[in-house]
Amino acid sequence: MNLFKQPLFIALIIMLFSNSIAAKVKIPFGEREVLNKVYDLPNTDEFKLKDGNFMDLATLHKEFNIAYFLPLYIMEEPKIVGYDEKTEAFYDIPQNEIDEIIASQKLKKENLLQLPFYTKYGGKLVAGLIIGLLIWGSIPSKKDKVEPRNV
Repeated sequence: MNLFKQPLFIALIIMLFSNSIAAKVKIPFGEREVLNKVYDLPNTDEFKLKDGNFMDLATLHKEFNIAYFLPLYIMEEPKIVGYDEKTEAFYDIPQNEIDEIIASQKLKKENLLQLPFYTKYGGKLVAGLIIGLLIWGSIPSKKDKVEPRNV
């Protein structure tokens, strides 16, 4: 009888803990703001912030995603903002000042505003692949006809 109690007890403990862990882990999905550093400005007094850190350039956009790594679509196009990498804070700078900074660094604004391929299309491709596999798995396969033969 002891041989059955120990595995049963262990199975019961595993089930209890797995349910409590699964209840705490939720997959986040929805709208979120994404901040990507696109250019490291020189560490000069011109780009020094009040707290002593230096400003860089980043893009800020809103996207709808699943679990923070599967972006499905872009809700708001990217815009260039000031970015403090140490505090991970961004500063909404007027457009004319952004244009002056970009011109002083001899950059092209179009190149800075480009989103990575995965952000634009990768999430759609992965989601389409998952949906396709689910549909393909639910379609019953064709059974080969077996004809009886006399041997």
